[in-house]
Amino acid sequence: MATPTLLILPGDGIGPEVMAEVRKVIGWFGANGRPFTVEEELVGGCAYDAHGAAISDAAMEKAQAADAVLLAAVGGPKWDKVPYDVRPEAGLLRLRKDLELFANLRPAKCFDALADFSSLKRELVEGLDILIVRELTGGVYFGEPKTITDLGNGQKRAIDTQVYDSFEIERISAVAFEMARVRDKRVCSMEKRNVMKSGVLWNEVVQQTHDARFPDVELSHMLADAGGMQLVRAPKQFDVIVTDNLFGDMLSDVAAMLTGSLGMLPSASLGAPDPKTGRRKALYEPVHGSAPDIAGQGKANPIACILSFAMALRYSFDAGADADRLEAAVERVLADGLRTADLIGPGGGKAVTTSEMGDAIVAALG
Repeated sequence: MATPTLLILPGDGIGPEVMAEVRKVIGWFGANGRPFTVEEELVGGCAYDAHGAAISDAAMEKAQAADAVLLAAVGGPKWDKVPYDVRPEAGLLRLRKDLELFANLRPAKCFDALADFSSLKRELVEGLDILIVRELTGGVYFGEPKTITDLGNGQKRAIDTQVYDSFEIERISAVAFEMARVRDKRVCSMEKRNVMKSGVLWNEVVQQTHDARFPDVELSHMLADAGGMQLVRAPKQFDVIVTDNLFGDMLSDVAAMLTGSLGMLPSASLGAPDPKTGRRKALYEPVHGSAPDIAGQGKANPIACILSFAMALRYSFDAGADADRLEAAVERVLADGLRTADLIGPGGGKAVTTSEMGDAIVAALG
């Protein structure tokens, strides 16, 4: 079989530092029977500096050809005044658009060693492991019309349009059900059917998709505002949550804070399965930003980027056992008390640099 290809995009700020630690992990797997062909390209502000665009056409061609793309972070104040269409974030948006990535996976897993970092009590988050599946390319962020109109009387009117077609709801709910099948086989669909017509359709199509294709998975429905309340009241009641673009944006950030640190959170964005191979285009990235204020200081936490690679192992490379092994290595290192700067807090711990954390995780792999 051909060696799988992985395109890495370190980006800006702390991106190159955390990606360097991921390279160590990739190297370990390569030396232990799972090699990758790794290519590297520019994205974000560094790409603008080099090419005048947030991602070059050549880099996009490599992204299209790769089995998976791993991105670290983009942006920073250096590029605040560049033209809007070439701002660093435009590189990420082009990747999502051109690769047709419609399903955003945001796990929220609380490692036992970090349970006291959560804003909730330990007993509410200890053992937490939930997955939010967010529709990424539709809804109010992309619906038309999207306007601001001067009404001529000193007032203005802003319009954003929430639009969903049934096929968009069916395909995102199918992803959620597929994910649940390899977890605890429970999906909770969240919308606002009590006040939004799009919510009525969402509820209807999710139920139809379940009944026709995934009857083995338990399905429940919840209004999105109630879902937000339940996430901070009793988050462990959930396994997989599926929701639209707007509510997914908000609910995934709520779930993120349950774990105690953004430096611990990976994500994945997936496209539709290839009709011939069944593989999906995929982009993996940590939830944290580029953190330019600590760039180059060895303070960045590489774990979210390393766990993003673990998601790539699981969802792009059919290597669930290797993903489990990498996640277990992270857990062992945290249990041993090693902490980057963002994790120094309750319970103390031994302060380590970005590079030292990466080395420790590689050592824990065996």
